Amino acid sequence: MSVPNANHPKPALFGCLGPRLTIEERAFFRDSDPFAFILFKRNIEDPDQLRGLIVELRQTVGREAPIAIDQEGGRVARLKPPYWQKYPPARSFGMMYERDAAWGLEAIRLYSRILAHDLVKLGITINCAPVVDLFDPTASPVIGDRALSERPTVVAALARAQAETFLANGILPVIKHLPGHGKMKSDPHDELPTIQIPRAELETQDFVPFELLKDMPLGMNSHAIFTALDPAQPASLSSVVTHEIIRGLMGFDGLLIVDDLTMKALSGSMRALTSQALEAGNDIIMHCDGTMAQMIEIADALPAMSEASWARWTHARAMATPMNPAYHPAEDSARLDILLGGLAYGAA
Repeated sequence: MSVPNANHPKPALFGCLGPRLTIEERAFFRDSDPFAFILFKRNIEDPDQLRGLIVELRQTVGREAPIAIDQEGGRVARLKPPYWQKYPPARSFGMMYERDAAWGLEAIRLYSRILAHDLVKLGITINCAPVVDLFDPTASPVIGDRALSERPTVVAALARAQAETFLANGILPVIKHLPGHGKMKSDPHDELPTIQIPRAELETQDFVPFELLKDMPLGMNSHAIFTALDPAQPASLSSVVTHEIIRGLMGFDGLLIVDDLTMKALSGSMRALTSQALEAGNDIIMHCDGTMAQMIEIADALPAMSEASWARWTHARAMATPMNPAYHPAEDSARLDILLGGLAYGAA
């Protein structure tokens, strides 16, 4: 890990408790200067309120801090009707592609451009998608239809189409969950999963789409133990997985975000987990639920961002180009509705 630079913010991505900041949150964010913020359903009432909250978050740190959200589609969507359209899960686009590659690629590009437009209008700059884990019908449903396909090359093709569409329209994508945890048998929100898959199988299956997307700007890792890689630590806290697999074998050199430290997969104090995550090679610590005492503990344990992490962020930020201000999604929406209708017809 390179030397921290006091001119950089702290490498934290924090959530807040509600649709407006409390006095305590304003003071804490001002003093702790986190790198970025992440939004959840509890933070969202309507577009005007959300835009106001985003402005307020940025005002606390006095800069255009990155604003992230999990807007995958399907079950994982923080922006919901009536103000935002509901879209199908990633698996639907995989099913399209598996029947006709051109159909699937067109649909995911249309969806991603429409979604980018929604996010940019709100002031959001990062979307924690695409999911690059493989679909496995025998695994825990925590991934399930959030995954695009069982086939690594299909996942890679669709994930690249989505990520590149985001980048071309002002949104930074986050590929997740490195090194690939689609085969989990339990949910890391509830307990620590163990993946007992031989390394040879991981290398020829789960790792493949991540290797094919190694040039993407941002990635998020996994709270799962891979017994063939590091039987003692989850991937998110393992220097072996980070350096030998993610940075080494896969060749990913984007900004690496540790998945939410509040998940029950992890045990220990926030201070200890923060130190472990940094020592393992993560660039950014993520804490999502807005618990003030825990965020204070994390901030107290964090140095400023290192030069290496800041360089990765500078490179990532430069990969996104502004959305065309003349773009209007109506035509894309109409075409996407036709394509999605074809999926329903085919399924019937």
